[in-house]
Amino acid sequence: MDKPIDIWQMAAIGGILFGLVLGVAFLVMFLMFFNLWLRAFVTRANIGMIRLVTMKLRKVNPQVIVDTKVMAVQAGLADVQNAGLEAHFLAGGNVRRVVQALIAAHRAKIDLNWDTASAIDLAGRNVLEAVQTSVNPKVIDCPDSKRTGRQTLDGVAKNGIQLKVRARVTVRTNLNQLIGGATEETVIARVGEGIVSAIGSSESHLDVLENPTLIAHAVLAKGLDAQTAFEIVSIDIADIDVGENVGARLQADQAEADMRVARAKAEERRAKAVANEQQMKALTAENRAKVVLAESEVPKAIAAAFLAGNLRSKAAVT
Repeated sequence: MDKPIDIWQMAAIGGILFGLVLGVAFLVMFLMFFNLWLRAFVTRANIGMIRLVTMKLRKVNPQVIVDTKVMAVQAGLADVQNAGLEAHFLAGGNVRRVVQALIAAHRAKIDLNWDTASAIDLAGRNVLEAVQTSVNPKVIDCPDSKRTGRQTLDGVAKNGIQLKVRARVTVRTNLNQLIGGATEETVIARVGEGIVSAIGSSESHLDVLENPTLIAHAVLAKGLDAQTAFEIVSIDIADIDVGENVGARLQADQAEADMRVARAKAEERRAKAVANEQQMKALTAENRAKVVLAESEVPKAIAAAFLAGNLRSKAAVT
């Protein structure tokens, strides 16, 4: 009769099998992530094998994290940590773009840290483009014909002459106000308003034509880039055209309106005079009727006097 298997033998066999399974799993994982681990090791990215495995379990792309961490380390970025990279990836951010923006800012000696850059990216702004615009200023047409359909900004000087202006605004990104700051459309609107206001405050259109920089200086002095995501570097007047004489047209329109008012008032006075004339005629007819009525009472009064003996004829007296 066979001897029963000892419980300790069963436990040993189970342990061996469990160890083999773990060993095979570890070997598979090691082979799967060996290239990434080796790359991180030789570049001093400080990403271990266990962390690569846990990234996979947390549904984080290890390839992206290793690539971005290697870029950060090679660029000399000290504040980029593995946990921050993973957290930003899980939050739906673009890890590669944020690291590229930090590298560009670091090279350009722009003060930008990981927290600010990741917050800008999660807010929906292109942080890399913002850094590039901060290094290489952007030129904006004012007005933007693609957005508004207008080709010029029209302003009227105090002498009534219209000026049509096209300007080019050079801006660079203000990273400190990129989150919550007004966008490019606000800058264009403010600059357009400032240009129209500067033209309107000029005594004559000739002053503006003689020195177009008056407009630029007046607009820059208003600080139109406050609370926006951009800083205005310069405003350049690209073109100025003389429009119509708005003042003369308005004066002509005013004279026409005054003439119409005068005609209306004269017609009103004439109508009142005609009505008054008709009223006087009616009153005259009424008085004539009263006179006729009074004359008809005279014979009656004479007859009554005869009957009363108060009135005698001349023949009867003699």
